[in-house]
Amino acid sequence: MIRLEGVTKHYGGCRVLGPVSLEVSEHQTLALVGSSGSGKSTLLRAVIGLVKPDQGSVEVAGERVTPATVQGLRRRIGYVIQHGGLFPHLTAKDNATLMARNLGWARARVEARFDELSTLVQLRAAVLGRYPSELSGGEQQRVSLVRALFLDPDVLLLDEPLGALDVLVRSELQEELRALFRALCKTVLFVTHDLAEAAFVADDIAVMRAGQVVQRGSIEVLAARPADDFVARFVRAQRSLVVSEGARP
Repeated sequence: MIRLEGVTKHYGGCRVLGPVSLEVSEHQTLALVGSSGSGKSTLLRAVIGLVKPDQGSVEVAGERVTPATVQGLRRRIGYVIQHGGLFPHLTAKDNATLMARNLGWARARVEARFDELSTLVQLRAAVLGRYPSELSGGEQQRVSLVRALFLDPDVLLLDEPLGALDVLVRSELQEELRALFRALCKTVLFVTHDLAEAAFVADDIAVMRAGQVVQRGSIEVLAARPADDFVARFVRAQRSLVVSEGARP
């Protein structure tokens, strides 16, 4: 469903990504983990066409991401970023329904879809008329999820969606995200710094370092058979969290 072949990206002569070859199968959830600056977010932006690779190719659902195809493909991709990325001058409901309204959906269709998704992500009716500055972090992320899911995309891209939340809200949303991914059968690429979160939410984990994927596998494989010293140190640094959360019940 998502395929990168030999993708590289440079900024100012410095390589920030690649070469990366990576595939995410249909209905699979893959987590990208690694230190800050490892290329996780750049990879995600290449998939949605916000970054143009210097070399290599990116495909989504069998279609190559190019300037000619990117607008159509973006309607098939839901994108969630840290802090939600909501427009401050729009209410929660207007943020969530923006794309559908811009595409000319009938009002009844918009309302029906909004009601369905609000229930799915447990977005309280009391917050729908509030502006982003009046919402909690968890509420902002729920609105952002509704917006990303509104057009029923084939693919979901999530870039540190829970990174700025306190531990209790984050734990609650981790539970909800895992249940949501399983219920909707979407193809998901999920960026996080938190290995425990990756193990809990995703089917598979890819560890990135210096713009490259250095190992991919389950948390058990990463812990028992690390590909190099970096992976071993990365796992050891978060092992207590992995044990307390549990890789997968």
